[in-house]
Amino acid sequence: MNTYRLSPPAALAAYVSGILVIELHAVNDPFVLPLYANGSPTIVFQTVTGFCSGGRTGYLSLFGQTVKPAQLALSGPFTFIAYFMRPHTLQPLFGIGPAALSDTYADLEYVMPAKTRGLVDQLLHAPSLNRRLDFLNAFVTSLVQDAGSLNAAALMAASYFDTHVHAAALADLQQLMKISERSLQRLFENHIGVSPKMYKRICQFDKAFQQLNRNDFRILTDIAYGHDFADQSHYNRVFREFTGITPQEYIRLSKPFNPEF
Repeated sequence: MNTYRLSPPAALAAYVSGILVIELHAVNDPFVLPLYANGSPTIVFQTVTGFCSGGRTGYLSLFGQTVKPAQLALSGPFTFIAYFMRPHTLQPLFGIGPAALSDTYADLEYVMPAKTRGLVDQLLHAPSLNRRLDFLNAFVTSLVQDAGSLNAAALMAASYFDTHVHAAALADLQQLMKISERSLQRLFENHIGVSPKMYKRICQFDKAFQQLNRNDFRILTDIAYGHDFADQSHYNRVFREFTGITPQEYIRLSKPFNPEF
């Protein structure tokens, strides 16, 4: 299995935070990819159809904000490409209210038939990974060119939690933006798809989760206190909420796939 984490083209960096590629050349059993909260709606292309949340996925899908842990099962050799979008881009780029896609996904061939016409065939028959990335970059570029302007307040609010997840972060953000609690709530629900409290918790979990995946810690308590959890027990509860398992169970299950472990 080959895994690549790529940066988007500079022209798309305001809309795409990163790209993940997984190539699996041989598999006997279905490959199960866990889907955990990370704050990013995601464009997903895969060379085989899959199963997620009790339904079959198409080749090109749009996933909204993930809160509840889910799984994407893929069979046979495949290439999987995920474009992690900025949290406030669903409405401007896709014309979809973000709350409508929270914890679910949509087939982009049905949602945007004019924009995706011929795209899936191009992706499926592309001779290389680079050509697939070229086609997906061109697709996102076309969305950007037709999009309205991004909401500056939503961008500011979401970006704040990239670096501030302490207990008083919500109150501090309200004061910084000079808006009421209810106005902040509407801003997140209308442009990001979850409440500001939930989005802050997702960011806190995801930052800790990335550190765990890098194996950049001595003991798990280092991660807990480093990301403003009250204690190890608090971190374990939040981790289980967003993954369904404990950090220790995650490390054990991930060892065969993560060289850092």
